[in-house]
Formats: sequence, structure tokens, C-alpha cells
Amino acid sequence: MVRGDALTAAAKRIVLLGIGHTNANVVRQWATDPIPGSTLTCISNFPTATYSGMLPGTLGGQFDDEEMRIDLPKLADRAGATLLLADTCGLDLVDGRIHFSDHDSISFDALSIGVGSVPANSQEHANSPLLIPIKPMQTFLERLETRLQARSSTMGHDPTKIAIVGGGVAGVEIAFCLQEQFTERALHDTRIEIFTSSEHVAAGMSERGVRRIKRLLTKRGNQVHAGHRVTTVGESEIVLDDGCRHVVDAVIWATGAAAPPVLSKLGLRTDDRGFIATGPTLQTLSDPRVFAVGDSGTILQSPSPKAGVYAVRQSPILWHNIRALATGGTMQQFKPQRSFLKLLNTGDGKALLEYGMFVAHARWCWRLKTWIDKRFVSEFQSASHTHVSRARQTQHAR
Repeated sequence: MVRGDALTAAAKRIVLLGIGHTNANVVRQWATDPIPGSTLTCISNFPTATYSGMLPGTLGGQFDDEEMRIDLPKLADRAGATLLLADTCGLDLVDGRIHFSDHDSISFDALSIGVGSVPANSQEHANSPLLIPIKPMQTFLERLETRLQARSSTMGHDPTKIAIVGGGVAGVEIAFCLQEQFTERALHDTRIEIFTSSEHVAAGMSERGVRRIKRLLTKRGNQVHAGHRVTTVGESEIVLDDGCRHVVDAVIWATGAAAPPVLSKLGLRTDDRGFIATGPTLQTLSDPRVFAVGDSGTILQSPSPKAGVYAVRQSPILWHNIRALATGGTMQQFKPQRSFLKLLNTGDGKALLEYGMFVAHARWCWRLKTWIDKRFVSEFQSASHTHVSRARQTQHAR
């Protein structure tokens, strides 16, 4: 364990940049057990946070949109925190300040960065009208619906062709749940295809799990194009690295995690992929006052996949270590587990469960997934009666 250097009693300004899974837990904990003599400021680009585990189910009509969202003004209000909606553009480690493109800079004594990740290579095709990156998730459903309506108004009754680029678990879940949405809307003349540069879909799952997923995709008519990368997203088609062209109406970009552009503006040491380099205490290697959590950080000694489960598991470690930094307590180290329960929504009221060598596809698996997801997000949605302070919300007009 590592001893934290206590912040001075007069200067305990705790700042959270990004309110993802890990940082949101700090706000929740603060509501009932604030760090004495400290203030909490939350920074976000959006007034809501979206729980990624429920996005596919919401897409498939299993949940209402608000069920997957965390209302950040209300969350901050319960904690007596300041919520700042602003666009971060830099970090001054000498003076301990965060700079914004649309707001005055603010100071910090402890900073936790949890801005997540973005789909890899999506910016290369940003000019295409077909492109719909899954992030930011706060606007994904709206952007997808806008594209589908635009396509419907111009193409009449021609078949709708959707390309999902990225064959990981996220891409597969979106394929299953989007198809369920089309079925519910009686849009039967549609085709959803997955394009992945990997040799097969759902990389990271067991061979048995992958075989099960492939059978489900085939049964539902979802073709998988594996082993080739999408190099071009044009006005009406995509082009693969082997030269094959596919005419499509929309391209949902759900590739693996890449570092969001803001991380390159902070002047912090990164790994070879652009994510912030940290030690096991989640403190950055550039400055012990700065933490990087979830997808945003990489523990160089024990890197783990960019998956939400690790962000959730880091939550108690981050909360403990921020308090230790403020009070001079003992730091704890995060040790990522080697395996974890995987639950994949198949859109039909069932889920595919994988734990070790055990694989099952059943309704009880979906009920388990739903129970886990709703229990998690409800911790941030439920009203607290233990704190009555009002948050100071600062919004800058876009």
C-alpha cells in the first residue's frame, strides 16, 4: 500500500472530469459521506450519463429511454456538488487548473478523469452522412433515428441496409436488438450485416460462446463479413480493404475502444494507444493528484480490456484513494480480475450468459442481466433523503 500526501485543510477541491461508471460512484458516496472540508465539482459535456449496459435493450424497446439515463443535475444536487457543463481543452499541472473552450478555468487539488473511450477510427469517416458512431451514447438513439427517417424519406420502399462496423460484444448486441426494433415496427424488409476485421465476432468470449452467437446470427439472417477492415465510408457505400463494396443506408460504428481526443490535450503521460498511464492506485504517472479511471486509464503494470466491468470494480478503490489523498490515509491498489461474468442481450427476451466454460442462452439469463443492470443504475437514480443541499449548476450555452 502507498501512503497518500494529505491536502492542506484550506484547499481540498475535488474535481471529476467525466461522470462515467467510476466517477459517478464518487458523487453517490459523497451524498452520504462527504470528505470533510472539501468541495466536489463534476464536469460533463452532457446533462445525463448513459448506462452502456442498457443501451442495446433500450434500442430493442425493452426499456424506456429514461431507464438507462442518470440525471446529473439531480445526482449532483443530492451530493451538494457543483455541476459544470463545459468542453475541456487543457490541463495546467503547475497551477492545478483545468481549462475549457467555453468556460473560465477552474482549480483542483485532486482530479479524477473518467471520460471513457470512443470507437476506434470513427473520426476518419466523420464526413460521411451514413456514419453513426455509438458514442456519445447520450445522443446515439436520436442520431440513429434521424438517419433512418432521412433514409425512409428518400428511398421509399426499397430494402433498408444497415452495416454494423465492429464485431465485438457491443456490435453483436446492437445487431440483435436493432433487429428486434425493426420487427416491432413491422419493418421486415431490412438487412443488418456485421463487418469486423477480426476473424470472428465476439472476440474475448470462449469458443463455445462464439459458436452460439454465430448460430443465432445465422438463424436471424445477419451476415457477418469477417477478416477485413472497412477503409472507406462514402455517400452510399462502404469499401473494405480487399476492395469489396457494399451499398448501405446507415453505418453504425461500434469498433473497439480508442482514446477520446480530449486525453491528448491534457499533457499527461499515456500508453501506446493514447490512454492515460497510471499505477495500481489509479493515480497517473504524471501527477499523484490526478487519477484516470475506467476506459480513460491504463494500469501499465496490469493492463485490462476496456470493459465497463473494470470501471465498476474500480469504483470503491477510487473513492477510498481520493479520500486518502485528502486526509493522508493509506492508498489501495486495484487488481483487475482475470475473468468475469459476461451477459449478452440477444434482443428476444433472452440473453447469452458465459462464465468460465459455462454458456447458456435463456430467458432467465436476460432476467439476471436486467436485474443487475437496473440495480446498478437505480443506485444513481434513486432520490436521497439524507442531503438537502442544492447543487450549483453552471451551464454554458452551446
